[in-house]
Amino acid sequence: MAIFKFEDHNSIGTVFSVDTATIIVKVAELDKLRKLQVNHLVAVKSSKAGQHLIGIINRITRKVSDDEKPVGDDLGLSNFLLTENIVKVNLIGTLLDRHGSKENVFKRTLDTVPEIEAPCFPIEGDNITKFMHTISTAENYKIPLSIGKYSIDENAEAFLDGDKLFQRHAVIVGSTGSGKSWCVAKLIEQIAKLPMANCILFDIHGEYSGADFKADGIQHFRVANPSDLGKKGNLENNALMLPYWLLTYEEMLAMLLDRSDSNAPNQAMIFSKTVFNEKDNFLTSISDTTLKGSITIDSPVPYKLEDVLSEIKRLDEEMVPGAKAGTEKQGPFNGKLTRFIQRLEAKSQDKRLGFMFQISEDELDIDWMNKLCNSLMHGSICNNKKAGVKIIDFSEVPSDVLPLVIGLVARIVFTVQQWTATDKRHPICLLCDEAHLYIPERTSQDSAAELGLKNFERIAKEGRKYGVSLTVISQRPAEVNRTVLSQCNNFIALRLANAEDQSVIKKLLPDNLAGLTDVLPILDIGEALVVGDASLLPTRVIVGEPTIKPQSATIKFWKEWSNEKAEQDVAAAVAGLRKQSKG
Repeated sequence: MAIFKFEDHNSIGTVFSVDTATIIVKVAELDKLRKLQVNHLVAVKSSKAGQHLIGIINRITRKVSDDEKPVGDDLGLSNFLLTENIVKVNLIGTLLDRHGSKENVFKRTLDTVPEIEAPCFPIEGDNITKFMHTISTAENYKIPLSIGKYSIDENAEAFLDGDKLFQRHAVIVGSTGSGKSWCVAKLIEQIAKLPMANCILFDIHGEYSGADFKADGIQHFRVANPSDLGKKGNLENNALMLPYWLLTYEEMLAMLLDRSDSNAPNQAMIFSKTVFNEKDNFLTSISDTTLKGSITIDSPVPYKLEDVLSEIKRLDEEMVPGAKAGTEKQGPFNGKLTRFIQRLEAKSQDKRLGFMFQISEDELDIDWMNKLCNSLMHGSICNNKKAGVKIIDFSEVPSDVLPLVIGLVARIVFTVQQWTATDKRHPICLLCDEAHLYIPERTSQDSAAELGLKNFERIAKEGRKYGVSLTVISQRPAEVNRTVLSQCNNFIALRLANAEDQSVIKKLLPDNLAGLTDVLPILDIGEALVVGDASLLPTRVIVGEPTIKPQSATIKFWKEWSNEKAEQDVAAAVAGLRKQSKG
């Protein structure tokens, strides 16, 4: 690729003032001013040879002011009009003619500032195509990560740095109908082609689980529904059971304990002691000598909930010898555990939560967790079904326990990665669709949602060290937890109409790039603003059409209302509601 040539006769103007990373360019000719557009790129001659500073046009101003009559004015005018053509530019990096053996290298640093009267050039025509190719290095990967084409030049393909995108967490946001799901599908279909891909997509509404969303490298799971209960081999049939014994002590109490109950401390203490004893008894029953003596209350060891319930009932009804011979009195916990027992029985009998409480002998096997983690965490080659992308459909999970259940899956993935030897640790990404539902900005203290949120906060802060990445996907970034968002260094923002959502993205960007968010409400469908470590330059991109399409197309109301042959099946929907199953 030839080195960029910026000819003096193409200059649009000269630098008038310099302020750190912002400069003012004075444009003498009105025709040249008319051709400029906000958010387009310009190059400014650097004080160092072989370098140009690259900037984004932030504002274009034609200023008209009154001034005193010039000396010798024979027309006798009291004043005259003075015009100034001013362009404000935010500097974002340096273009080097050569860097080592490479030509045309762009760096996101400013080693120098331009001198006053330094010429400024538009980047247009062949230069814009050449520049976009410069910043879109496809690296040396057989399958580079492409997101689409640049809005500013549709001849140039927009590649992202796949390493930096997932290393440093990412955010994909956009209002309903902006093309967010297509953007996610575009990423997934490329990830699925990699020979050792490894990611999990939390599919909240079943958008990515339809008949059209199938390809090599993708495996679909669904959380087990009432029709799966009591069956063997659910995991092999891609129906996920998430048994209660995977929950930590705090997570179980969040589901079962009413902290306003005066007996809550006694209930928590008895439950803790009983569960630990039952885990210990289970290891004794299978003649385990490895784990016994080293487990804690939170260790993921199976136990039978009915045995826990029987022991708590015994204590709730216990009578002990009285002060006088032959008499009895109530035991220390008699009547104090009744309400806890009622809540535990209600949860264990609720078929909506059957995937957690109504488990079979399969899920009570000590090796069952190994099978679960292998299914969810093995990369493409290691996975029996050769699928690196695992899509979990949570659409049938009750909304009140959704944050806890998704948080449970995320915690298991993170914890297993933590305990994996460094040289055997394979990176994994969690794609969190509709993240505002389970990574919310606000939760009530001690709730199940709060515990689920803490798991994601920990992954956001520490995940990079253990090879766990988050990609937060939401239509309402204002409702997503700020701690998690602040740890994300890459943003793919499609159209955002809500001012509060725009403000969140603006606050997360560096000050000199905050002006870019002004385009968020006017982006076209499928057009995105890409900012962050994965992209050398903040740019507008037209997201490419995925070959596998999610079931998220906006329904055309007027067209459907005008269709005389339109069909409905409310009866099937009511039946599904009663069965808690779409099948």
